[in-house]
Amino acid sequence: MGLKVAMFGFALAKVCWGQGYEIQVYGSETVEPKKTMVELHTNFTFQGSKESTNGVYPTHHMLNETLEITHGLNDWSEIGFYYFSSYLPSAGYKPVGVHIRPRFRIPEAWKWHVGVSLSQEIGYISKKFTEDPWDYELRPIIDKKVGRYYASFNPTLVRSIKGLNTNKGFEFSPNFKVSGELTKKVALGLEYYGNYGPITGFDRLRDQQQQFIPTLEIDFGPNWEFNAGVGWGVTQATDHLIVKFIIGYRFGF
Repeated sequence: MGLKVAMFGFALAKVCWGQGYEIQVYGSETVEPKKTMVELHTNFTFQGSKESTNGVYPTHHMLNETLEITHGLNDWSEIGFYYFSSYLPSAGYKPVGVHIRPRFRIPEAWKWHVGVSLSQEIGYISKKFTEDPWDYELRPIIDKKVGRYYASFNPTLVRSIKGLNTNKGFEFSPNFKVSGELTKKVALGLEYYGNYGPITGFDRLRDQQQQFIPTLEIDFGPNWEFNAGVGWGVTQATDHLIVKFIIGYRFGF
């Protein structure tokens, strides 16, 4: 499975997008058939919102943990499951919610010049962590590797199914990533996460969420995945300093 990436932060006080707890930009590859990838996503918000909004916890000094389990169904599809949890200094450890994510890709046998896949995600998040406890995400994925360099673009659409923002319809939440290998084992990258607002009319720039995260990726072997980064928000509506780690391992069954 290709390296993926996404964003937490102030997003939860507005709408919990699918990338909320797993800060990843997705690659087009899927987990191999009869293999299961287990990943732990950890992120900590050093500078976030400090006041509760509409009953939603503030994000300042919030620690998030996501357990992701993805199983390869065949050479063009997989199914993923997420369990979200958080720790807040003022509230302690809290279970947050669960999501399920089927994903389909263009098989390699078709020999397209770019990787293409389509991810869908749906699930529940506690009202203490979002204004919209049920949401749906549609994530097209386009990526390409050329020599030592890699790029991926996720023009994601997110919709509240139940909550305060249901009437907004689909919101545009694009993510992209570029990276380059320093050695065969180490790569540096830059990831971007945004939420521009409803596709029928974007929010003002100050109300959009825009975040950049420089990353480090280390290849510990064909079954491992490791990604870490420190990012900053560049708009008023975005948490301004966040650190994230992803570590995963593929098991064969």
